[in-house]
Amino acid sequence: MPIRVAIIGSGPAGFYTASALLKDCPNCEIDIIERLPTPYGLIRGGVAPDHQTTKKVANKYEQTALMERVRFYGNIEVGRDVSLAEVRGLYDAVVLAIGARSDRKFTIPGADKPGVYGSAAFVGWYNGHPDFQNLDPHLDTSGVAVVGNGNVAIDCARVLMRSPYGRARTDLPTQVIEAIDRSPIHEVHVLGRRGPADAAFTNVELRELGVLTEAEPRVRAEQLPSDVDAALAGYEKRERRVRQRNLNTLAEYAERAPSEKPKSLHLEFFASPVEIIGDGRVEAIRCERTQVIDGRAEGTGSFFEIPCGLVIAAIGYRAEPLDGAPFDEARGIIPNTSGRIEAGLYAVGWIKRGPVGVISTNRPDGQQAASHIQDDIPPEGDPSKTGHQGLEALLHERARRWVCFDEWKRIDEMERIAGGDDAPRRKFVSVDEMLNALDNDHPEAADD
Repeated sequence: MPIRVAIIGSGPAGFYTASALLKDCPNCEIDIIERLPTPYGLIRGGVAPDHQTTKKVANKYEQTALMERVRFYGNIEVGRDVSLAEVRGLYDAVVLAIGARSDRKFTIPGADKPGVYGSAAFVGWYNGHPDFQNLDPHLDTSGVAVVGNGNVAIDCARVLMRSPYGRARTDLPTQVIEAIDRSPIHEVHVLGRRGPADAAFTNVELRELGVLTEAEPRVRAEQLPSDVDAALAGYEKRERRVRQRNLNTLAEYAERAPSEKPKSLHLEFFASPVEIIGDGRVEAIRCERTQVIDGRAEGTGSFFEIPCGLVIAAIGYRAEPLDGAPFDEARGIIPNTSGRIEAGLYAVGWIKRGPVGVISTNRPDGQQAASHIQDDIPPEGDPSKTGHQGLEALLHERARRWVCFDEWKRIDEMERIAGGDDAPRRKFVSVDEMLNALDNDHPEAADD
C-alpha cells in the first residue's frame, strides 16, 4: 500500500513539499487540495503583475503537478467542503500549506474609514484574486499613502505609478487596468517609520522605480545617513552589502534634477502614521517624525500631514485558524516543532513560521515535512486510508465541483489567449467565471 499524503494549499510551500516527497518517498501518493480553481498561491495572487520572470517558477511546480503520483483538487476548501478531521481520516499524513492570506490589522485612529485598505486586499484586487474582485478601491484621488517599507509597499506604489502602456503589458485584469488608468493619481508617498538604512526593499525592486516613464522617485537627501558605517553597524556582512546598495540607489534618486514627468513617487522615511484624517472618508494621513535611538524608532513630537484619498497599509500578513488544528493567536501561526504539529499533521510555509522570507525560503520547509512523514509513517501506509478514492466519493456525495489539473491548464490557456500579443494573460477574476468557462468549453466537464 502507498503512503497517502494530502497537501492543503498549492502555493510554493505546498509544491516544494510535493517535490521533496516525490524525490525521497517513492511509495507515496500525493493529493494537493486547493480552495481556488487555480494553483500556485502567491505566485499567481501576490507576485507583482509586472514581474513575469519571478512567476516562471510556476513552470517547475507544473512539472510536479503532472507527475503520475500527484493529483490536484482545485475549488475544494478544507473547512467548507470537507473538514480537516475528514481529510485526516482519509490520508496517512496531512500537510498544511495554507499560508497567511489576511492583513495584519492597521490600528491607528481613522483606519476604519473608507479609502483605507490592507495590502493583502489591495494586491489581491490588482492581481485578480477572487476574494477581492469586489474591493472597488477609492482611486478617485490625486494622492496615495502607502504605509510600509518592504517590497509589497514598493509593488503597490509601482503598479499605481506605471504608465498605461506599461500596465497594459502586465497580467493585470482588464477592469483593474481601466480603473487605474481613469484615476487622477499623480503622487504616491511610501512611508517608513525607520530610516533608509533599515528599509526592507530589495535593490532590484528599488531600482525599478528609477525607470518608470511617467513617475520620478523622490528622496530627501537630509534623510540619508551621513555616516553609513554607523547606520549599518547592527547588520551582518551580507545584509550590510544589501542595504549599502539600497542607500546608493536612494542617494542617486536624491541627487536627481527635477524632471518633467507628471507623477512623483516619494520615499519618505522617519515617518510614523498616527491618524487617518477625513470627514466620512480619507482626506489625509497624519504622521509623526521619528528618530532611531538604540535601534528603536521613537517619536520626536513633530507632526505633519500628507493629503491623500487612498491609504494602503503594507504592514504584514496574518494567517487565519483552521478548524481542527491548533492556532497561536499571538504569533498568527499553527504551533509546531520544526514543522511537525503532531504525528500525521504537519505545517509548511507561512502558516508554519509566519509571513517572512522569499519564495525559495519555503523549500527547506517542504524538505523538513517530507522527512517527518518518512519518520512518522510506516512505509507500507495504513490500509484503512483510502486517499483520493475516499475524497472523491465524499465530494461526489456532497455534489462538490472540483477542478483537476487538466482543467486548470484549460483555464490557463484561455487566459493566455485573452492576453493577446501584448499581455502575458488576462485573468478570470471570479470562481464562477472560471467554472462557466470550463463548462462552456467542455460542457461534460461538469459531470467529471
